[in-house]
Amino acid sequence: MGNFMKLIQNENMKIYLRLRTWIMLGFIVLLPPFLSLAFYLAGGENMSGWSMVLIESRILFFLITIFTVVVAADSVAGEFTWGTIKLLLIRPWSRSTILLSKYLSTMLFALFFTVVAFIMTLLANLVVFGFSTDANLAAGMTDVAYIWKFYLMEFVTLIIIVTFGFTMSSAFRSGGLAIGLSIFFLFAGNLITGLFALANKAWVKYVLFMHLDLTSYINGGNGPIPNYPTTLGFSLAVLAVYFVIFNVVSWTVFRKRDVAA
Repeated sequence: MGNFMKLIQNENMKIYLRLRTWIMLGFIVLLPPFLSLAFYLAGGENMSGWSMVLIESRILFFLITIFTVVVAADSVAGEFTWGTIKLLLIRPWSRSTILLSKYLSTMLFALFFTVVAFIMTLLANLVVFGFSTDANLAAGMTDVAYIWKFYLMEFVTLIIIVTFGFTMSSAFRSGGLAIGLSIFFLFAGNLITGLFALANKAWVKYVLFMHLDLTSYINGGNGPIPNYPTTLGFSLAVLAVYFVIFNVVSWTVFRKRDVAA
């Protein structure tokens, strides 16, 4: 266990010793106060602080997902690109252990950035707008409960997208491909959901894209798929299946890949 923790520590050092990580963190720290102040000065002084937290959190989750995908893609594909994967494999760790340490380090990165985003949006809007109750934000629950559920569901979506990027990085050794396809998930997800929903086919409920917006369940909605009512449990089950598939692919390919060349 101690050796495994050292391996995770080593992966975290690779992440946080890079200048790009601190530039990314700078965006997460500075963007909420900048947006809050800009909106206030533009005439939004009557805006609810909780509404601004939600708006800024949507933007920050988009950025955090991209940032984490970049880290995930470089975590595996970068090792092959620079040839440093051989230095890892000659050490007394199995390939599965190495890949698990990279995956967990990537998820810890995402969790850290998410916590920072949550704290910064709360602080920025507490100072600028205060936190009066917003009756339009959530029906039948407190504003705090709504924001907590929003963060939880968005983080689940982040895990799926990042896991997909991690799999692409492991399978194809291409960081660019992993980043590109993962960003495609973000941009095209809603469009593909709308197009697939037009098809009168039962199988559309099992397509990954259809379940990436879990926030549609917060206010008691029927799910993210137009004309196809689903439950939160069903969406989570579908995402869990894809999560397992992605990890099986990445673990299988990484364990069998020839790195002699």
